[in-house]
Amino acid sequence: MNEQSRIIPNNLEAFWMPFSANRQFKQAPRMFVAAKDMHYTTADGRQVLDGTAGLWCVNAGHCRPKITEAIQAQAAELDYAPAFQMGHPKAFELASRLTTIAPAGLDHVFFTNSGSESVETALKIALAYHRAKGDGARFRLIGRERGYHGVNFGGISVGGIVGNRKMFGTLLTGVDHMRHTHDPERNGYSRGATEYGAELADDLLRIATLHDPSTIAAVIVEPVAGSTGVLPPPQGYLKRLREICDQHGILLIFDEVITGYGRMGTAFAADYFGVTPDIMITAKGLTNGVIPMGAVFVKDTIYEAFMSGPEHMIEFAHGYTYSGNPIAAAAGLATLETYREEGLFERAKALEPIWADAIHSLKGTRHVIDIRTIGLIGAIELEPLAGEPTKRAFSAFVRAFEDGLLIRTTGDIIALSPPLMISEAQIGEIVETLKPILDGLD
Repeated sequence: MNEQSRIIPNNLEAFWMPFSANRQFKQAPRMFVAAKDMHYTTADGRQVLDGTAGLWCVNAGHCRPKITEAIQAQAAELDYAPAFQMGHPKAFELASRLTTIAPAGLDHVFFTNSGSESVETALKIALAYHRAKGDGARFRLIGRERGYHGVNFGGISVGGIVGNRKMFGTLLTGVDHMRHTHDPERNGYSRGATEYGAELADDLLRIATLHDPSTIAAVIVEPVAGSTGVLPPPQGYLKRLREICDQHGILLIFDEVITGYGRMGTAFAADYFGVTPDIMITAKGLTNGVIPMGAVFVKDTIYEAFMSGPEHMIEFAHGYTYSGNPIAAAAGLATLETYREEGLFERAKALEPIWADAIHSLKGTRHVIDIRTIGLIGAIELEPLAGEPTKRAFSAFVRAFEDGLLIRTTGDIIALSPPLMISEAQIGEIVETLKPILDGLD
C-alpha cells in the first residue's frame, strides 16, 4: 500500500460532508493530514498557510504544545464525567477563569458543545428568564437580516441567511428581523466600524411598535456579522441597540462565536465596542477548535432569577450530555493559558492596522468591488460572474489552495481570519498569493 492510499480514504461517498459541494469535492479531494502553527500539510505533502484559523476557530495556531499535552493528560486521568447532578473540578475552574476575562457582570457560564448549541441555549435562557420573573408574555425573538446563528432550528429562525432557512418550513413562530447594516455605497472599503448607519438600530423600534415591546424577550445580533461576509457594525449602532433594549426591558444577546477570544484584539467584541450584552454566546476559539465546546455567559440578574423554589429541584431544564466535558474543559483551560502566556489578544490588536493596510492594498485588483477589515478579520468582495453567483469566489478558493493558501468564501466574498500568531511576513504572503489569483480569474 503506498503512502497516498494510506492517507486518503478509499470510499469518499460514505461521508456526507457539511456545507460542501460533495460531488465536486469527491472528484478532486482537498485533504489535510497534519498541521502545525500557521500551516496545514496536505495529503501530497504541500504546506498551506491557514488564512482562516481553520473555520474561524484555531485562534492560537495549530497543535500548540500546552493544549495538546492538556488533552492527553486529561484523557488518561478522567475521560468523561456526567454533567447532570454531578461535576468535575476542571469545568468549574474553566467557568471561573472565563468570567475573569468576560465583561463585568457576565459572571455565570453555561457550557455547550458548539456555537449552534450555544445559540439555542441563549434563546431558551432568554425565554425562560422572563417567565421565571413572571413576565411570560415576552415570547418574541428578534434577529437580523444576514445574521448567522448556527444551524439548529432556533438559530436559523433568528438568523437571516435565506439559503440556511428556505428548505426547513415555517421554523419558530414569534420571530422577526431587523434590517441588516450592509451599505457599500456609503461605507465602501471600510476599516473598523463603518461611518454611516447607526440609525439602522432604530429599526428595532419599528418592530417593537408593530408587536408591542412588552411581547419581545430578546434581540440577538453578531457584533460583527461573519459568515454572511464580514459586516462591521456602524459606529454607535450597538450602543443604540443597548439603549433601546434597556428602555423596553428586552434582553440583548451578542453572538460572539466568531468575534470572541481575541479575534478583535480584545477578549470579546463587547470590549472592542464598549457595549455589554445581557447574554453572550461563544464557542470556536474557546478551545482553539481542538475539542467541540461552547460557553454562554449571562448576567447575575438572569442567573439569580432561576435560583428560587425548593433547593432540590432542577432550576433550568436544559443541558447536554457533554456540557463541560472533562477533556474539553482541559483544552479550554490550556487555550486560555496559551492566549495569556503568548499575549495573543494584544498581538492581534497591534496587528490590526498592519492587517488592514495589507488587505486594503488589494483595492483596484481585478473583480474586487469592496474590502472590509476589522480586528484580524477581512473580507474581499468580488463582482459575481453574470448568471453564476458564487462561482468566481469558489474558483479563487480552489486556486488559493493549489497555491498554498487556505481562504474561506461565502457567496462571492472571500473571508479571512488567520490565527492570532500570524507574522507580518505571513500577512504579506496572503496578499501576495491572492493578487495574481484574483487577476487571473474569469
